[in-house]
Amino acid sequence: MHGLGNDFVVIDSFAQEIQLTSDQVRLMADRHFGIGCDQLLLLAPSDKAGIDVRYLIYNADGGEVSQCGNGARCVAAYLRENDLIDGLANGKAITAETRDGVITMTLQEGEQVRVNMGIPKLAPADVPIESQDYAAQYQLSLSGMSDMEITFSAVSMGNPHAVIVVDDVVIAPVLTMGPEMQKQTFFPEGVNVGFMQIIDSHHIKLRVFERGAGETLACGSGACAAVVAGCSNSSLNQEVDVELPGGHLQISWEGDGEPVWMTGPATFVYRGQISL
Repeated sequence: MHGLGNDFVVIDSFAQEIQLTSDQVRLMADRHFGIGCDQLLLLAPSDKAGIDVRYLIYNADGGEVSQCGNGARCVAAYLRENDLIDGLANGKAITAETRDGVITMTLQEGEQVRVNMGIPKLAPADVPIESQDYAAQYQLSLSGMSDMEITFSAVSMGNPHAVIVVDDVVIAPVLTMGPEMQKQTFFPEGVNVGFMQIIDSHHIKLRVFERGAGETLACGSGACAAVVAGCSNSSLNQEVDVELPGGHLQISWEGDGEPVWMTGPATFVYRGQISL
């Protein structure tokens, strides 16, 4: 499946228990020797009351992460397609347990899914970043790039994001600055690096270099983080069209203490089998 080109191997363990090793995840994610994907999503029944599904997310490098917005939309579409939860045809909201908490998804017309991505975290310890005090923007010197000083915002959407405002995403140094930022000890759990071009207060362009996956065609949590950063710096309004290399997401945020809402498509590509 994919969400705007951010592609996933989706496995459900509703019928039987499935546990995967990091090596198995890396094999399936390999685009030459496996299936090929940015992330692998493993779905299972939740043992918590009122929760529809337990949703595990693995990056292409085999590491487990806590959040994936594009993946959440694919999870909702997969559950409806396979009749795994009652009531989805009547607009029932899906509750999904992730490593970071519970999110909700609502299926809309066509391939569209609306996701409550939760309340963004801005406090340094919650992102996390190595800073004692919160700031709307931080500065970091990148010694690997001729001692360049970078200004960015730090946001957690269940996973850590650094958002950099650039003049033009087409020529932004995504493939060099992205991995260089990820090396910095300032980000003790690594970081997803977003490069945001502000077209106007309702429209941005965005490219994201994701930890464990590299640059992807779309990053749902990255789109949410970029809008939160832009709103916090008074550059964006509450409703924003986020234009990513793979397509568009609609992001809305009403401000401090409120959840971020994301709407976008989820697409099936094919079904298959693999021997591990």
